[in-house]
Amino acid sequence: MKKRLAIVGYGGQGAWHANWANKSDVIELAGIFDIAEKRINTARELGIHVYDSREELLSDASVDIVLCATPNDSHKEIVIDALNHGKHVVCEKPVALSLSDFDEMCDAADKNGKIFTVHQNRRYDVDYLAMQSIVNSGEIGEVVNIESRIHGSRGIPSDWRCHKPQGGGMILDWGVHLIDQMLRLIPEKIVKVYCEVTNITTNEVDDGFNLRLTFESGKRATVEVGTYNFLALPRFYMQAKRGTAIIEDWQKKTRVAKLKAWCEKEVLPVQTAAGITKTMAPRDEITLDFYEIERPTSDVHDYYRNLVTAIDGKADIFVKLHEVRRVLSVMESAFKSAECGSAIKTAI
Repeated sequence: MKKRLAIVGYGGQGAWHANWANKSDVIELAGIFDIAEKRINTARELGIHVYDSREELLSDASVDIVLCATPNDSHKEIVIDALNHGKHVVCEKPVALSLSDFDEMCDAADKNGKIFTVHQNRRYDVDYLAMQSIVNSGEIGEVVNIESRIHGSRGIPSDWRCHKPQGGGMILDWGVHLIDQMLRLIPEKIVKVYCEVTNITTNEVDDGFNLRLTFESGKRATVEVGTYNFLALPRFYMQAKRGTAIIEDWQKKTRVAKLKAWCEKEVLPVQTAAGITKTMAPRDEITLDFYEIERPTSDVHDYYRNLVTAIDGKADIFVKLHEVRRVLSVMESAFKSAECGSAIKTAI
C-alpha cells in the first residue's frame, strides 16, 4: 500500500513534489496547504485536495509523510509541529538557518520516534554521479583536487531567496547541494574553510561565492556558484594522481585523460607569444589515454522508494541527519570566513 504524502507550501518545489508524487509507485498525494490564494487556486484547478489549514493537514490520520517546502526561515516551526503530530517529515533544503535550530528539529524526531530527513535531491544528478563513479573506481588514481561550479547569468531569484531574514543567498540555495555532493566525493575531515562572496546584483545576500575546502589528507576542493557569469566554467574538474577528468556541463559526457607514462624521451618545446616552453607543452597519445565516459542513469523516484522502505524498517534512510548537520557546519564556517575575510580552521 502506498504511503500518503501531504505538502506544506505549494510553490515551485512543492509543486514539483506533487507532480512526482502523482507518478510514484510508492507514495500518493493526500493534498497540500498554502497561504497564497493563487497557489491554492492552481492546486484546485489540477484536482489536488487543498486543506483549509496546516492544523487540518497535520490532523489527517491518513497522512503518513509531511513535506515542508516553504521559505527557509519557516522550516523549523513546521517540521517540529509535524513531528509532534506523529508524522514522518521530509524538509526541503537548507533544512535550517542554524545548527541550533536543526538540533531542535532532530530532538523532536527522536522524541516522537519518527523519521526526519532532508530532500537532498541533487545526489541523483547525473553529472555528480559520473564524477562519483570515477572517484570510487580509482581508475585515474587518488584525488588531488576537485572543482565544482554552477554558473548562471540571470542574477539571484527575485522572490524570498534574495532576502536575508528568510534565508536567501546562494550559499544556502545552491551551496547546500554542491557542498553535500563534495563531502560525498571526498569523505574526509575538513581542516580549513575559506570563502569569498559576491554582491554584484544585490547587497542584501550573497549572489555568488567561492568556497575552498582543505581536507585532513591535503586534498583540496572548490565549490563555486555565480549568478552573473555569461560564459560558464566547467561543471566539474578533477585532478588525480594518474589523470584528469572534466565535465563541461550536466548534459555532456565526462572527458578523461589517463596517464600512461610520465614523459616521452624528448619533449619538444612549444612556441608561445613571447618565448618557448617545455613545461607547458601539450601531451599526446604517447603518454595519455583520452576517452569519454557515458552519462549514468538516475531515477528521482528512488528518493521516495528509500524513504518508504526506511519507514517500514527495511532499509537505512539515504539522507542521514549527521550528513545534513555536517553540510550546515560547512555553511556556517563559510559565512564566518566571508565575514572576517580569512580562512577558518575547522574539524568538520
